[in-house]
Amino acid sequence: MSHQPALTRRGFLQHSSVATAATVIPYYSWSSPAFANNSKNDRPRIGCIGTGSMGTGDAEDHANFGDILAVCDVDQNHAERAKNHERIGKGKADLYSDYRKVLERNDIDVVSIVTPDHWHVKIALEALAAGKHVFCQKPLSLTLEENQLIRAACQKYSDRVFLVGTQQRSDRDRFLRAVNMVQKGLLGEIKKVTVGIDGSPTGGPFPVADVPGHLNWEAWQGPAPAHEYRERRCHYEFRWWYEYSGGKFTDWGAHHVDIAQWALNENGPGQGPISIDGTDAKHPVEFKDGHPIAVDSYNTSHDFAVSCRFASGTEMVITSRGDNGVLFEGSKGRLFVNRGKITGKPIQENWDEGQFGDEALVELYKGKPFEGHKANFYRSIAEGGLPVSDVFSHVQIMNTCHLAAIAARLGRKIQWDPQTEQIVGDPQAAAFFAREPRAGYEYLRS
Repeated sequence: MSHQPALTRRGFLQHSSVATAATVIPYYSWSSPAFANNSKNDRPRIGCIGTGSMGTGDAEDHANFGDILAVCDVDQNHAERAKNHERIGKGKADLYSDYRKVLERNDIDVVSIVTPDHWHVKIALEALAAGKHVFCQKPLSLTLEENQLIRAACQKYSDRVFLVGTQQRSDRDRFLRAVNMVQKGLLGEIKKVTVGIDGSPTGGPFPVADVPGHLNWEAWQGPAPAHEYRERRCHYEFRWWYEYSGGKFTDWGAHHVDIAQWALNENGPGQGPISIDGTDAKHPVEFKDGHPIAVDSYNTSHDFAVSCRFASGTEMVITSRGDNGVLFEGSKGRLFVNRGKITGKPIQENWDEGQFGDEALVELYKGKPFEGHKANFYRSIAEGGLPVSDVFSHVQIMNTCHLAAIAARLGRKIQWDPQTEQIVGDPQAAAFFAREPRAGYEYLRS
C-alpha cells in the first residue's frame, strides 16, 4: 500500500462528518500511526473516562493516534496516575472525577470509556449525543434493554464511529483464520460449537469496610443498586457481582461467543439463538427468583453448561468446563481456537491454503485493510464506514450472553424471539430484560 500524507485534525474532522457519504476516501498508511508526526494542533483530541488498569493500557494505545487532553476517574489515585503518566497525560492533561465535564468540552473529538460494565451504556449514550466518537471496552452492555438503547443511538448519530474493545476481532493468525475457515464452509455444516469461558471465582463473605478517601463510592456505584462498601465489590472484582456485570457470561462471553456467532453468521439483525437452557448451572450463593440472597459474597455463576439452539439446528454450549476457547465441530472436521493456539486436522493439513490472504482479511474488516484494533478505529473515523468491532453486531452477541446469564440465574430453559428481541412465554424471565437505574442516574433516551 502506498504511503499517503498524514491526515490533519481538520481533515480528520471533515472526513468524520461525512462518514456515511458515498465519497470514496483513499486509504492512509497506518503501519505507523497517521497522526503521530502531526503538530499538536492537528492531532485528534481525546478524553479518557476510566483510567484503572485496563483504562491505562487503552489510553497508552490511544496516545499513538492523538493527544489526551483529559483523564477522568472516580478513584483519584487512578486519575492522577493517568495524568502524570509519561505516555498518557504527560502531566498536562486536565483531571476530572465527573465524566460529564469531559463530554462538555468542545475541544475533545474522541472519548475512551473503560469503566465498570454498569456504566458503559449510560456514558456512551451521552458521549454520542455530545458529538464524540467512542471507544468502549467490552462487554458493552449490562442488560438486553441497554443493547437496544445503544444501537438506536448509533443509528441516530450515524456520523459518529463507535468501536467496541473486542480485540480478538483483530487477531489475524488465530481468530480471524478460524472465522474465515468456518464462513467459507471448509468445516462443512457446523453441528456444534463449544464456547469455553471458565467459571467465575467464588469468595466471601467479605466484610464492610470504610470507603478509601481517594474513592467516590457513590459515583462508582452510579446507576447500580446502592450497597455498603466492600473492597471486593470494587475495581477489578466488580465482574463477579450481577449488580455490576454478568460474570464470565459477559466477561469472556463478549469475546468467545462473539467469535462463535461471527463465524456462524449469527450476529446480524434478527439472528441469534431461539432457546437457551440454563438448567445445568450453579451459583456460589443461594438465589431466589433469579436474585442472590447474600449481599456479601461473589454471586455470578462458577459452574455451568448453557445450551443455546439456533433456528438452523446448530447447538452452541457456553461452558465453564474444559479448555478456554472455541471448538467448532463440522461435518468435515473439528477446529479449536483460543488466544494461544489454533489446532485441529484442518490446520495440520492447511485446508485453507490459498484462501486466507489479504482479500479474506479485507472482507472480515468490512472493506478496510487488516491492522491493529485501535488503528482500525481511527481509520474508520478518518475514512468512514464501520469498524471491525461495531456496535450492531456486538449487541447481537451480547443478547446471547445476557440470555445465558438469565437462564442460568433462573435455572431453566427460556425461549427467545430474535426477530422481536423478546423473551417468550416466561414473564419472570422477561422481567430481566431491563433494570431500572437509581434515581439521578437515568439513561439519556433518544
